[in-house]
Amino acid sequence: MWGRLAELVLLYFLVGLLALALERRLGQIYPQGWEFYAITATLFVTLAFPGFVWRYLTKRRSR
Repeated sequence: MWGRLAELVLLYFLVGLLALALERRLGQIYPQGWEFYAITATLFVTLAFPGFVWRYLTKRRSR
C-alpha cells in the first residue's frame, strides 16, 4: 500500500511540475493558496480511480 501511495504522490508532483513549466512558458505564474492544491489533489485521485480499478480490481484472462 505504501508503495502505491508514494507512486500517487510522486505522479501528482510530476504532473504539477509539468503544469508549472507550461504556465511559466506561457507567461506570468499566478500564486496559489492551499485551496488550489487541495482541489487538484482531490481531482487527481478521482481521475486516477478508473486506472486503479482497471489494474487491480478487474479479473484478467490468463494467456
